[in-house]
Amino acid sequence: MKREIDEFEMKTVIGIGTAGSVYNAIEKSTQRPCAVKLLLPGLSDDANMVSRFEREMLILSKLDHPNIVQYYGGGKHDRRLFYVMEAVPGGTMTQMLKTHGKLTWQETIRYGIQLCSALQHAHNHGIVHRDIKPSNLFMTYQGDIKIGDFGIALDRGESDLTQSGMTVGSWLYMAPEQIRGASGITGQADLYALGCLLYELLAGRPPFTGEHFAEIFDQHLKDDPRPLEDLVPDCPQSLREIIVQLLHKDPYQRPHNARSVQGVMSELKLDWTDDESRYQLELNRLQLAFDSHSATVQGVSRDIPFKQLLPWVLLAIAAAVIATLLITP
Repeated sequence: MKREIDEFEMKTVIGIGTAGSVYNAIEKSTQRPCAVKLLLPGLSDDANMVSRFEREMLILSKLDHPNIVQYYGGGKHDRRLFYVMEAVPGGTMTQMLKTHGKLTWQETIRYGIQLCSALQHAHNHGIVHRDIKPSNLFMTYQGDIKIGDFGIALDRGESDLTQSGMTVGSWLYMAPEQIRGASGITGQADLYALGCLLYELLAGRPPFTGEHFAEIFDQHLKDDPRPLEDLVPDCPQSLREIIVQLLHKDPYQRPHNARSVQGVMSELKLDWTDDESRYQLELNRLQLAFDSHSATVQGVSRDIPFKQLLPWVLLAIAAAVIATLLITP
């Protein structure tokens, strides 16, 4: 859908990312609140950045799901690309975690079910997000989640714009195959990130942490996280087991798809779906979180040249091989 910038009343900047600025806006004809992402000044002559921005627009145009930020079309203004998307009244999961630290297992599966539904929709359309993390999960005051920021998403039906030997993602949530810069990344990488996220929601910390990316990458490649039963004793066994499976180093050993993970959590949901008091408490927590922190758009570059990471990756892989040999009878 081709749009003109004059169709919108541009208001405040709500965030600046690596490629564009995001504005609060109002669609003049309908008075509908929306958000406008406008390519940063000076990037219109950068063919790679323009291609990435266009790819993000194309990907969003292919997706239509209640748990994915909706796309309202785009165009060009003074040689700068822009696109319009749904405004999400509320905040991000990052804000919620900063305020509350961690969630109950009941809240975790409520959000997990929504995420699985959205990921299954994206994967069915050949889209791999590659950057599932709390700051890219937008939340309403009613507890509805919407996945946003498809800036480094992979469209498996198109050629990948990421250079060969380039690893993309966010350190705390990257699957081993992403760290290695492997070709042929699939939706299993998003499932690994989902496992990291669910673990963090329950435990109050990601499964792997460190002072720098090399230390974190090493853990992703060869370590097991601390068992959830030690950190969250009341977490149901089936939820713990599916998270362990999501965090498997081998993508082929992870759950077949997001729908199967959703099924496990949906079975648990039957035990508390009518608990109105629990839901009201959740809404109060969301309001406190979102009204206490202003929303931001992360602006840290997520593309790391693989040649910069190669010595660390090789070291981590070598350590994993040696450890395996030492424990093999």
